[in-house]
Amino acid sequence: MTTEHAAALLDVPRTNVPNMESGRSGISAERVRTLAGNYDCSDQALVEALAAMAAEREKGWWEAYRGQLRDGFLNIAEMEWHATRLRIAVTVHLPGLLQTEDHARAVFEAVIPRLSSDDIDIRVAHRIDRHQVLNRPSPPGLDVILHEAALRMEFGGPAVARRQLEHLLRMSERESVTLRVIPFKAGGFPGAGQSVVYAEAAVPRLDTVELDSTHGPEFIDNESQLAKYRAQLSAAQEISLAPSTSRDFIHSLAHDL
Repeated sequence: MTTEHAAALLDVPRTNVPNMESGRSGISAERVRTLAGNYDCSDQALVEALAAMAAEREKGWWEAYRGQLRDGFLNIAEMEWHATRLRIAVTVHLPGLLQTEDHARAVFEAVIPRLSSDDIDIRVAHRIDRHQVLNRPSPPGLDVILHEAALRMEFGGPAVARRQLEHLLRMSERESVTLRVIPFKAGGFPGAGQSVVYAEAAVPRLDTVELDSTHGPEFIDNESQLAKYRAQLSAAQEISLAPSTSRDFIHSLAHDL
């Protein structure tokens, strides 16, 4: 459908359509439904999920950081906030949602190029603010698979590492949080060299995968790629220790520090 045709169906100027599609201008829930009808979208669950997103007018807490941090930081926080469930697998870095302040600071002190103390402070504050999603009345489910390598990385030294492991143990006791460990002796597994965050949405077609990289986060929503990462996470879970055994494993590592 041409832009002109879509604009005529909506009874709006031609320029309104690309502005809505790119996010430069807002869109109402009713207009989402009108667009979906005009575009012959028959997936009513998807339409209503999109309409619900359009109906949200309150700014998220992450907007306070706009202009201070790159958009990628804000996008991660927004993705987490709207997820119904988060599945995470990490091999070296612990998930930001489960990092202590001291651990997060040590991570940011190790980046290249080196950050100023003010830049480190704002990044640490944002990372700790992300924890709000786990502390709200109805948090998303958090399923985390941690490789032993990530647990043994002593960011900030032994004392900081011990407190970080103890924090993981406390978080693992929450009803909404499940931690599993892949020990070294488990050997190789699919996606061993990559950290993955899979954010489940209200409907599967709105799911998103976030991958970390040196140049910033990368977001993936292509269905074939999503299927690949779902399979990858399931394979990693199959070789991981049970949650109770994983807690014992983490407790042993903390005791040795």
